[in-house]
Amino acid sequence: MRDRVLPSPLYAILDTDLSRGRAPLDILRQFLSGGVKIVQLRAKGLTSNEFFALAQSSRGLTRTSGAMLIINDRLDIALAVGADGVHLGQDDLPLSAARKIAGDRLIVGISTHDAAQAKQAEAGGADYIGFGPIFGTTTKATGYSARGLDLLREIKSAVKILVVAIGGINEENVADVWNAGADCAAIISDIMGAEDVGGKIKKILAYKHPLRKPS
Repeated sequence: MRDRVLPSPLYAILDTDLSRGRAPLDILRQFLSGGVKIVQLRAKGLTSNEFFALAQSSRGLTRTSGAMLIINDRLDIALAVGADGVHLGQDDLPLSAARKIAGDRLIVGISTHDAAQAKQAEAGGADYIGFGPIFGTTTKATGYSARGLDLLREIKSAVKILVVAIGGINEENVADVWNAGADCAAIISDIMGAEDVGGKIKKILAYKHPLRKPS
């Protein structure tokens, strides 16, 4: 189940607010050409119709490349386009409601920021948790200070489901995050801000996760 849920140590987030005038689908193609196998699509600045259209096209591209597509926030869009999963924050639709609607059709990830939230997500049936911010980040205002690698280790020991670390992670510190126990590292700004997106991803994937067998 775990290998099926998250097939790669890199969890790439395509945030349309950070596209800098580039077409999101072009960025996605670079993600995929670089070797990304998990993409979360975040599009808070788009209308529902725009988000749906982008998600539908993204589903086609990720399916062709054998990559997993996770939709941020929007359970309805995730179901409508046949995405692999949905990622929900603490203030989004409750996990219990999401499970009631989606059943087993979607992987469900939950953003968490402390041990209590992590354990609650596990008890509620989340497939994985996002935990952070690990380091300082300006991408998203979480209202929480940097959690750090020591707390990441504690969270990894506290739950049995997969832990995706997020927040301020980049090419320079991603190995530290993996070595601290994270099953995956979610990266946004370092990828979205790269001139050569595909090249940046290849460099990150060249680092070896300590617990994963070579592909």
